[in-house]
Amino acid sequence: MNSSLYNEDLLKYHYHPSVVFYYFKQWNQYQMDFHSHPAVEIMYVISGECIVEFEEGIVVMKKGQFIIIDSNVFHRLIVDKQCRMLNIEFSFVKKVGVFPSIKELALENKSLTCLLHLKKKYILIHDPSEVYQTLKSLVLELDNSKKDNKLLINLLISELLIRIGTMVLEAEGTNKQMNISIKKAIEYIHHHYDCDIQVGDVAANVHLHPSYLQRLFKAQMGCSIMEYVAIHRISKAKALLVQTDMPITDVSSYIGMNSAQYFSTLFKKYTQMTPLEFRSRRE
Repeated sequence: MNSSLYNEDLLKYHYHPSVVFYYFKQWNQYQMDFHSHPAVEIMYVISGECIVEFEEGIVVMKKGQFIIIDSNVFHRLIVDKQCRMLNIEFSFVKKVGVFPSIKELALENKSLTCLLHLKKKYILIHDPSEVYQTLKSLVLELDNSKKDNKLLINLLISELLIRIGTMVLEAEGTNKQMNISIKKAIEYIHHHYDCDIQVGDVAANVHLHPSYLQRLFKAQMGCSIMEYVAIHRISKAKALLVQTDMPITDVSSYIGMNSAQYFSTLFKKYTQMTPLEFRSRRE
């Protein structure tokens, strides 16, 4: 079956979630190519920070945050310094045995039903450590070579999905308006990053007070508005440096930064390299 978290068959027939891949890993100054998985992926930041880039934008992740990415969604991981992560990927298989299926669990749990109807490419969530403990226990059981722990594995992955569903339900209820405002703010930034953009400009576009928008943005995205602008500009600059022969001073102007010196300083802050050093890597 299609292993999307939102496949309607999950609520019609009987399936169990099944982990197909998992790892603990520390990434150091690393950048993946865009890719997708035929399974649902959970990326959890244990320490440090990273950026997950999607075709429509970026998400900044810090310690204690995790993201759940639906199957077949193109994305890539960017780590400018260090980031230790726990990742699992899971798909769905036909129910075997007596353990309740996703359908049966959803009938008894409103939050899981909410999660399965959400239909979002990705969801970023701040964890009060509950999900991490469940993830860690799940990975320990998956590492266990014993053959009699299948029930415990099913319990843990079901607990994981129910916990995530509960967090999503709470977030959807309290942050609906915030999500709309942040989405509009991000769209504005993506269309005006090459201009002299300030917090006041973004706030005026979404009809909110700048200080209030700042608080909403930081809570939702994990970074300030101007940090997001800088990260987005650097992401665009990386593409130009690799894909074109545009002079570095022109790259600076193209992404809305009139000072080439400041551009170089900012680029090094986020990549640990100067623009020239970054471009030389392609040769």
